[in-house]
Amino acid sequence: MILLNTGSKYVWLVFMYRTHKCSQVSEKIVGANIKVAGWVSGIRDHGGVKFIDLRDETGTLQIVAHEGQVNSVTRESSVSVTGILKKRSLEAVNPKILTGEYEVLALEIALLGACEALPFEIQESENVKEELRLKYRFLDLRNPKIHEKILLRSDVIHFLRCNMRELGFFEIQTPLLSASSPEGARDYLVPSRKYKGRFYALPQAPQIFKQLLMVSGFERYFQIAPCFRDEDSRADRAPGEFYQLDFEMAFADQEDVFSIGEQVLSSLFLKFGGKKVTDLPFPRISYAESIEKYGTDKPDLRNPLEICDVSEIFKNSGFKAFDGKIVKAISVSEVALKPRSFFDDMLKFSKEIGMTGLGYIKICENKNLLGPIEKFIPQDRRGKLLETAKSGENSVIFFISDIVKEKACKFACQVRNELAEKLGIIDKEKFAFCYVTDFNMYERDEETNKIVFTHNPFSMPQGGIEALEDMNPLDVLAYQYDIVCNGIELSSGAVRNHDIKIMLKAFEIAGYSKSDVISKFPSLFRAFSYGAPPHAGMAPGLDRILMLLTGSENIREITAFPMNSGAQDILLGAPSEVSEEQLREIHIKIR
Repeated sequence: MILLNTGSKYVWLVFMYRTHKCSQVSEKIVGANIKVAGWVSGIRDHGGVKFIDLRDETGTLQIVAHEGQVNSVTRESSVSVTGILKKRSLEAVNPKILTGEYEVLALEIALLGACEALPFEIQESENVKEELRLKYRFLDLRNPKIHEKILLRSDVIHFLRCNMRELGFFEIQTPLLSASSPEGARDYLVPSRKYKGRFYALPQAPQIFKQLLMVSGFERYFQIAPCFRDEDSRADRAPGEFYQLDFEMAFADQEDVFSIGEQVLSSLFLKFGGKKVTDLPFPRISYAESIEKYGTDKPDLRNPLEICDVSEIFKNSGFKAFDGKIVKAISVSEVALKPRSFFDDMLKFSKEIGMTGLGYIKICENKNLLGPIEKFIPQDRRGKLLETAKSGENSVIFFISDIVKEKACKFACQVRNELAEKLGIIDKEKFAFCYVTDFNMYERDEETNKIVFTHNPFSMPQGGIEALEDMNPLDVLAYQYDIVCNGIELSSGAVRNHDIKIMLKAFEIAGYSKSDVISKFPSLFRAFSYGAPPHAGMAPGLDRILMLLTGSENIREITAFPMNSGAQDILLGAPSEVSEEQLREIHIKIR
């Protein structure tokens, strides 16, 4: 029996299997007859007296039983124990657990669910092969470390819901059966039984629906939205489905969205992260600046190293390895006296990632240069090099070059990260946030040479219709942005294009006619003819947030029932074959 405070009154609740959870034992009820229930995580035999470690969702409690009470009880069986709560003797106290001062002297032990021989030890499940863990995921989830991550997921979702409501947003569910989208990743298609030869699609995101909600007068929408994309898995991307905090705001611009995003994420990470969080407002970094300084549009700002471009310094220098190429430099302070092995390890790393080599010079006393490529740096350009790289005495400048700018930036990013890891200068006790802004609206497709949308085709171009009509499309920037934390992209977002004239011109540049736009996006085209407000939003990924909060390296660690890396559900056996009758009902024939 438990006394429950409902806020307005107290209610006695009677439970058949327990009166208390393990963590609820206390000094106040010592000597009382109580009932607890859970799983047997361990049994220790002390010559006729057996000690059972009983585990429930809140903790572990020691049960003292005699031989005859546990004959049929095995580890990981579920049991209900009736007994008297006692205090342990001082020498028997276990300081490692919350309930270490107490034990229950068992009067009766009821076996509720017997357990067969275990395929692996529960406490060691994280070290078991993934296929076996997923096959017995219900056992894997009993591991307190894994269990806590799933409970944290629940707490995070509850926290987000409460925060969004306090900020004036309303949770609205959007459909899971929708129309296939011509843009983005591959859809998951669902055949229609009623309409032969037609298909629904599971939503890649609630994009169109949330924009329609803005037109409908729901000015602040959010939901914990499931999204479905038929993509290959990565460590930070589950195959098939994921969840995001999806929100949209009417009569809002980019800064309005930034304000909401940073308020919610800052408070979330401060509450659950246990580390420092970037002060508000979060830094705003343009895409161009991010590529130049960090070599990526997902910068890890815990790393203080920056990249600079020194291509001009080596132009017409006669040094064939750099002349005429894109040359990036990274200056690192106080490392000139590092042993030769440090530089050999960096050279080895550079070759492992595909570089032909990694040049470097040391800046010694009086700013004299020393190193393998020192002789190739013209005397009259050395001062400019040190100024550009911001290098002083006892520093080392590492050089990364390639004929292709994108490759040079990518290599420089990888070298920057490796240097920071080797030197231990990444602040591991911080969540470093930033917004990356001003993405290009268009890019040129490498295969077709056609101009295509870089990201979301429904984004508003900076400069409006005039930019689309007067500028080179490849120079047009969009009101698109990402939020990044510790080098991980948590979300993309944009100010939406709500003006039909601008929309038609934007799609025209990408090769779509007016009839194409109307046929592919009829709902938006129709809705935007009826007083559409300016609107903007974003959708931070819940799974990646939880990876950061828990320090997990794989997204499957924070998902209750994940698929494996091959997009298979090992536990339930999906994807599975279906009967010929089922296929006939939905007008499908396997080719």
